[in-house]
Amino acid sequence: MIQKYLPFSDAEFQRRLAKTRHAMEKAGLDAMFVTDPSNQNWLTGYDGWSFYVHQGVIVLPDADPIWWGRNQDANGGLRTVWMTDDRVIGYPDNYVQSTDRHPMQDLSERLKGMGLDSARIGVEMDNYYFSAKAFTVMQTEMPNATLVDATALVNWQRAIKSDEELAFIRKAAAISEKIVDGLLERVEPGVPKNEVVAEIFRDGIRGTDGNWGDYPAIVPLLPSGSDAAAPHLTWDGRDFAEGEATFFEISGCYRRYHAPLCRTLFLGKPPQFLLDAERALVEGLEAGLDAARAGNRACDIANALAAPLERAGIERGARCGYPIGLSYPPDWGERTISLRAEDETVLEPGMTFHFMPGLWMSDWGLEITESILIKENGAAETFCNRPRKMFIKD
Repeated sequence: MIQKYLPFSDAEFQRRLAKTRHAMEKAGLDAMFVTDPSNQNWLTGYDGWSFYVHQGVIVLPDADPIWWGRNQDANGGLRTVWMTDDRVIGYPDNYVQSTDRHPMQDLSERLKGMGLDSARIGVEMDNYYFSAKAFTVMQTEMPNATLVDATALVNWQRAIKSDEELAFIRKAAAISEKIVDGLLERVEPGVPKNEVVAEIFRDGIRGTDGNWGDYPAIVPLLPSGSDAAAPHLTWDGRDFAEGEATFFEISGCYRRYHAPLCRTLFLGKPPQFLLDAERALVEGLEAGLDAARAGNRACDIANALAAPLERAGIERGARCGYPIGLSYPPDWGERTISLRAEDETVLEPGMTFHFMPGLWMSDWGLEITESILIKENGAAETFCNRPRKMFIKD
């Protein structure tokens, strides 16, 4: 008998499945093949570093989901999904990275065996894990079926978090606080960046308060000085230097749930322009948090942030946030709502976002961010509790 350690209650998994089936019915789908590993986990509990090969969840309207993947990874399925063992199926290893055959041939035969040879089947077309080759093979093998683009159909069902999910995000937030506290203490002129990153990973994986840490969907990002104009640089072996600002974009992770937290640290005496930018950014951040209320729109947060920045002469064209929760590499966002002027999605209680108003100018950068929860009443709650400022070490 395999011992399972399911992260959520059966009622929670059934809630998720019911929401997904309702959305499938509205979209006119007879079945769906879900390849996003975050969506696979959300629907079934499947958790493993196997998303580099073809795998997915078959969602049906009237039967439990089926996890399908590589034979050796089916052993992981048996240990992590809530369904019975017969709902986990694998394909032979000779399909893996082969030029003679493709795993979608195996999947197609199984779908036809389920009576879906002429069905409308949803697939996640704009997804990191569903390739153009996978789509064309399915089309060839199932010529009578209609493959429908169902990108983000499951993602949208994840927008409002349950109490069980919020408990996990709070645990991730505590780990984020530990990481930030540690790096603020350790960063000094002359300290190599990779040494600090090693401690970031140590703090993140060790966790806090008895809650172990998982690997985050994005590695630590920490560009310094003029390099901070580029938001997605990682690290190297160079030393931190006096007279430079470094922003740290990190997230604790617990059972795949994230709570990103970004802070900026300046070594030495910061120039006045950076202090002015900090003041405007914090003012905009506070205004955005106040606008992040149920009934308001995503664009209201972005517009509240923009006003103080515009008064300070700072133009910021990027979106300033996105939904967060359960994620796998390469992204801890949920790829649905965007906090930007064009997005009029109405905010609802239980939605969670990384409110991320980073500034990336031509030769400097500054990040001060919060992960937030939309409440039933009042302004948003921040998951982390750390000073909302640029830290300075003279």
